[in-house]
Formats: sequence, C-alpha cells, structure tokens
Amino acid sequence: MHRPGARTARRADAEQNTARILDAAAACLSRSTTASVGEIAQAAGVGRVTVYGHFPSREALIEATLTRLLERGDAVLAGLDLTGDPRQALRTLIESSWRLIADAGAVLEAAQSTLPPGRIRELHADPARRVEELIRRGQAEGAFRADLPPSWLASVLHYVLKGAAADIAGGRLDPSDAPHLIVATVLAAYAASDEPDHL
Repeated sequence: MHRPGARTARRADAEQNTARILDAAAACLSRSTTASVGEIAQAAGVGRVTVYGHFPSREALIEATLTRLLERGDAVLAGLDLTGDPRQALRTLIESSWRLIADAGAVLEAAQSTLPPGRIRELHADPARRVEELIRRGQAEGAFRADLPPSWLASVLHYVLKGAAADIAGGRLDPSDAPHLIVATVLAAYAASDEPDHL
C-alpha cells in the first residue's frame, strides 16, 4: 500500500522536473530555434526518457513552453496600468515585460515550424491583443502614428525585442541596457509626425 506522503513527494518531484524541463526548453530555444530534445534534456539535467515521460514529442514540449511563457507574459500585462499617456503606457509595458516577451518570441519562432498556424494564433491571441489595443488607443489620441496598421506596429515591437534578445545572447548587448534601447527605438518608430520621438 502506497503512503500518501510518498505520492506527494513523487508529485512534487515530477512538478520540479517539469519546471526544469520547461525552463531549459525556453533557454535552449531562445539560443537556437532548432534545439533538440537531447539538448534540452542535458540543459535540464535530466535524461531524454524523463523529458518524454512528461512530453510525448518535441512538438508537445515546444507548445507547453510557449504556453507557459505567454501565460507569464499575459499575467504581467494584465497587472499593468496601461491607462493615461499611451507613450508612458508603452514604456511601462516594455520595461515590465520585455524579457518575457523576447523569450516568448524566440519560442514562437520555433513553434512556427512545428505547430499548426491556427494553434499558434490561438495561443498568441491575448498578449497580441493587449499590445494592439494600446497602439490603437495611441493612434486615436494622436500619440502614435496612424499611417501604419496597429498589427504592423506591434510586429515592429516584436522584431526589436527579438533583436535585443539575439544581441544579449551573442554578448553584443548588456541586458541592463536593453529596456532603454528598446523603448527609445520603438517610441521613435511609433512617433506621430508632429510628436517628439521620446517622452
């Protein structure tokens, strides 16, 4: 007869393994979108069998990793006050969540080669909606340029975040400098023609 305490300990071990695997997957996929299950297992300090015990395929692992990162990012965004000056709200959004958004972007790129497009859109819908809503409000209030679609301006943010993450991984950018550089670049790209490029 199994003791309840033993079952609880096994459950805790399994949860810790899952968390380590997902952390390792996010880190490995951020460095290389083609990272293998073996590379992820090694980074997590577990065997391939353990990884497959939690995730039946590389595709399932990538989906779980993307889902976790997007949920974390959405939780951060949901807790932010994005009212008031849209430029200040954008600064707040970037400074509070740039690392999570950048990591999710790298994993999203990996997911694009393994998951159906419809599933990716479904997973990415809430975070993308929050950013685009802020951009639309900024356009309506004259704070952001209105000659480009909100979806394109949201993509510009994504590309800048992805570039910052790549430069950090390549040792070309100090992580402490990233928020300021991202904010300055994106605000300049979003600026209405009669607005300054910075706060």
